[in-house]
Amino acid sequence: MASAKPWLAHYQPGVPAEIDPSIYNSLADLLDESFKKFARRDSAAFMGARWTFEQFDEASKVMAAWLQSKGLKQGARVALMMPNVPQYMVAIAAVLRAGYVVVNVNPLYTPRELEHQLKDSGAEAIVILENFAVTLQEVIERTPIKHVVLAAMGDMLPWAKGKLVNFVVRHVKKMVPEFSLPKGNGRQVIRFNDMMAQGANAKFTRPTIKSSDVAFLQYTGGTTGVSKGATLLHSNIVANILQVEAWFKPELDKNGNEQLVGVCALPLYHIFALTACYMVGARMGSLNILIANPRDIPGFIKTLQSFKVNQFPAVNTLYNGLVNHPDFNKLDFSGLRVCNGGGMAVQQATADKWKQVTGCPIVEGYGLSETSPVATINRLDNAAFNGAIGLPVPSTEIAILDDAGNELPIGEPGEIAIRGPQVMAGYWNRPDETAKVMTADGYFRTGDVGVMDATGLCKIVDRKKDMILVSGFNVYPNEVEQVVNMHPGVVECAAVGVPDAKSGEAVKLYVVKKDPTLAEEDLARFCKEQLTGYKCPKYIEFRDDLPKTNVGKILRRELRDEQKKAA
Repeated sequence: MASAKPWLAHYQPGVPAEIDPSIYNSLADLLDESFKKFARRDSAAFMGARWTFEQFDEASKVMAAWLQSKGLKQGARVALMMPNVPQYMVAIAAVLRAGYVVVNVNPLYTPRELEHQLKDSGAEAIVILENFAVTLQEVIERTPIKHVVLAAMGDMLPWAKGKLVNFVVRHVKKMVPEFSLPKGNGRQVIRFNDMMAQGANAKFTRPTIKSSDVAFLQYTGGTTGVSKGATLLHSNIVANILQVEAWFKPELDKNGNEQLVGVCALPLYHIFALTACYMVGARMGSLNILIANPRDIPGFIKTLQSFKVNQFPAVNTLYNGLVNHPDFNKLDFSGLRVCNGGGMAVQQATADKWKQVTGCPIVEGYGLSETSPVATINRLDNAAFNGAIGLPVPSTEIAILDDAGNELPIGEPGEIAIRGPQVMAGYWNRPDETAKVMTADGYFRTGDVGVMDATGLCKIVDRKKDMILVSGFNVYPNEVEQVVNMHPGVVECAAVGVPDAKSGEAVKLYVVKKDPTLAEEDLARFCKEQLTGYKCPKYIEFRDDLPKTNVGKILRRELRDEQKKAA
């Protein structure tokens, strides 16, 4: 399949056809090299403080030594449940360097979701921000957790500032609900700074880590049932770092010897930020601006005032929220080189406004937790947004398959399948689920419907499960949403299918207004001008907001579930 690789002829000059992940045995080797090479550079900025690569090198070795002193065997799983704080940067490196497996956990999980992930992964230790400890309290006795490290927002800040930040978070903003974590059955609960003090007196032993060892269990698929752990090996993540670096290098080299500055507003527990911000940042010696709460748009913009940003990865909703804020256009965009869009479809209206305000186009890419994540990206020298997800990155093959697994001709829509060194080893302890998504010749079936043109450029049509069938015609919500988002009176929208006696299903549109005077008739007329009849929304509902994941992806599923309950 995909043996011709037409995309290679259309790569940006300087991007290689292949990368060689075997140059590193593990992520620990890659991190060791970066910590040494960029020792004196700042690695992260948070709340006005900065930390160098050397400081993270030392801190992560101290934490790794503490974890080893607890008797955890190599390959043990360690859960990390924090927003973007410097402790997260330390913990990821510590767990990997000690030979353990990182289990990233969404800090906004409910007790049920947290319990499932801790039990399923078999995590024996957890590093958690105290703000979320009350959730852990509810389930900890039903999990394998034996070691709890409690972090606080100000732990790594200078002493006086750290004390003040923790006081405000706990007592003024009251962001830390009361909790009590049981310590019976050999369970230990320790504060982050106390753990670091103990670790400083412990000895770190560098284990032998192989490329085939597991690095991350990245949980995914909760929208379709039980959340599953995508098993990502050291070789998978190393490959994706080298693939992304190879793609970015021709553009980012224009910065000369100046250090690159990137925005890390996407949560580090999400695969997009984990690779694009943390790992690629380490590889390229970048400074990551850590944003703990990207939903605080005014606070976010205030933070950005202190930096000349070069790289800005984000999802459509974050780009949209920023560019529609009156203070955003006052920032200095002169250093902006790359804006990566992913996680959900980037809307034309958002991309156009972003380019108009910043002068830098949004370059859309595509990937999944199961592919570490990046599989395709548009050329970085594209001057305008094209609505496509790009070309396969080096060492990656894309095939468009029919339901029987046969490759379809160029231009025919079908399921996107991916093969490359970044594709996961399988779902953790779920061989049956793995078998459903992997083909005999090593392609991962994504469940996304897409097309490829003669140049190898790929475009998402939609998720299979989101497709709406109106009188036998396929309607893809992305197309409807792209059109509606072009209306100047709309902030954002979502289209879902609802049961209809006449046509089987009909399109229902949920809209957040920008113009308070916008009426249903206005939107209906606009859609009729832009869309063929069966694609036009039959129902329009205005909302103050739309349900979203913590990464900002609109949850069509929740809207469909609401509709079913109301029926």
